[in-house]
Amino acid sequence: MVLRRLLKRAGTALLLAMTLGATPALADYAADSNAIHNGPCTKQAGKRQVTLDITPRPVRHMQELTFKVTMAPAEGLPSTLILDLSMPGMMMGKNQVTLKRQPDGAWEGAGIVVKCRSGRTLWKATILSPELGNPAFTFNVRD
Repeated sequence: MVLRRLLKRAGTALLLAMTLGATPALADYAADSNAIHNGPCTKQAGKRQVTLDITPRPVRHMQELTFKVTMAPAEGLPSTLILDLSMPGMMMGKNQVTLKRQPDGAWEGAGIVVKCRSGRTLWKATILSPELGNPAFTFNVRD
């Protein structure tokens, strides 16, 4: 009984230490986290420029959002991409949006960013694509 209690406390302390140790890394994510509210954001992914646009703006949780990805050059990419929505440093469960190629050459899909019960608002949108190297964009949702 005493050993079980000690193991439980040690596990809790380890989990707390891992969480606190991850906190400085969250500051790295937050650098461009509000740019998406002003318009599309662009990153370099290998030899391609990848742009993510989320509408309507400002980006809010618990409402349907349109995610649009454009790339230059866009040749050699599949007709469907997956956008993975996650929270840095927190397990939120699987939340993925299927992006389908549109006639204008962009990939587009609809999804919802859920509200975190902790009150945190920092999210990461990762384009799951081996051809692109899985580029990620961070953004804050607003109330």
